[in-house]
Amino acid sequence: MVLSLDRWVGKVAVVTGASSGIGEAITEFLVDKGLIVAGLARRSERVEEKAKQLSGKKGKLHAVKTDITKEEDIVNAFKWIEKNLGHVHILINNAGISKENFLRDGDSASWKQTFDVNVMGLCIATREAVKIMSANNIKGHIIHINSVAGHKVVDYPGINVYTASKHAVTTLAETLRHELNAIDSKIKITSLSPGLVATEMTTVNFGEERKKVVSTLPILKPQDIAEAVGYVLSTSENVQINELTITPVGEKF
Repeated sequence: MVLSLDRWVGKVAVVTGASSGIGEAITEFLVDKGLIVAGLARRSERVEEKAKQLSGKKGKLHAVKTDITKEEDIVNAFKWIEKNLGHVHILINNAGISKENFLRDGDSASWKQTFDVNVMGLCIATREAVKIMSANNIKGHIIHINSVAGHKVVDYPGINVYTASKHAVTTLAETLRHELNAIDSKIKITSLSPGLVATEMTTVNFGEERKKVVSTLPILKPQDIAEAVGYVLSTSENVQINELTITPVGEKF
């Protein structure tokens, strides 16, 4: 298998949650490979700053301010992308959150936000991308950034509904694959499931106790996941990677 992203050069890729962590690493990787990348994020100013840093690369990054919990924002983002950048060929559903609390006494607003971002936002973005790809006979690729928590119940304090939301992502990827097969679509769908990755979600926006625990564990870099995305996209048109699981050596989750 020859690994190359040449067929995607100049094509439009959408990355949700592009302002930091895995999303930021993926946007940088794709721009470096010559793609036109629309980085969707609430903190669009951070994507704009990254776009300045990447000027001069083969591709180009465009910031699109989007709250992934709001359907109108997502729909309008895809309309803007198609009007100003071109037809979407790739969608990376990366946006995700985990709110640290417990099922036994947790905050229902945090649970709802987790599902709104990790599940509903992913579904809406996928729908909009598939509409564009199907209407323009594009052999596109959709990648859900999932988690090892989407395949087993992780015994980790405070993870609460996050595992359930990622199990939903696993199911949604496979359901979409069946739907696309039923209409003889050539759009690919991949669930990419990392283990522990050093991001804001895992190492920054939590209390000292969790940070202390994470600091003792084997951990991946966001760039590792970006390279895995590149591998998935580099496969030939007749090859589909349904699921790719990536963990740091020594992970015990």
